Amino acid sequence: MDRCGWAQSALMIAYHDLEWGVPLHDDSLLFEFLILEGAQAGLSWSTILNRREGYRQAFDQFDPALVASYTPEKVDALLLDSRIIRNRRKIEAAVQNARIFLQIQAEQGSFFTFLWQFVDGKPLQNRWRSLAELPAQTPLSQKLSQELRGRGMNFVGPTICYAYMQAVGLVNDHLLSCFRHAELANS
Repeated sequence: MDRCGWAQSALMIAYHDLEWGVPLHDDSLLFEFLILEGAQAGLSWSTILNRREGYRQAFDQFDPALVASYTPEKVDALLLDSRIIRNRRKIEAAVQNARIFLQIQAEQGSFFTFLWQFVDGKPLQNRWRSLAELPAQTPLSQKLSQELRGRGMNFVGPTICYAYMQAVGLVNDHLLSCFRHAELANS
């Protein structure tokens, strides 16, 4: 079975085959990926996947209301938690981003409604033949980044936003040769 070449380990293969690029409509999962993509900045995605369960436990199952209520003392405690990436700026960004996430939900009815307007409600279907063709960012990820930053979010630069768009299915960036491209294009 042909799949995208970046999926090498068992964990990455499972993520590729079951999650990456699947259009998400659930706000709790959209929040989880927002926090995980920000945590990944400067690191490999496999590093984050290996700590994903630890993140879920440390960040209250990614409940945005709970994360938004974290105090400076809770941030200090998270800095001692070896299950996650212990970077103060990333942890503080998760708290700030949770607050903005809740504001967007209140304003738009859901984060899903806000996010999916960037692609008119349906995933963009790219047609890449090699991993070298995949962009690190696009004008659309720049637009999303600008909007999120303008609202006060951090760790949402254009490259992080593009990885987020790929992960949550706003774009289908599976290679044409990958079995998942056709499956997701027809879903």
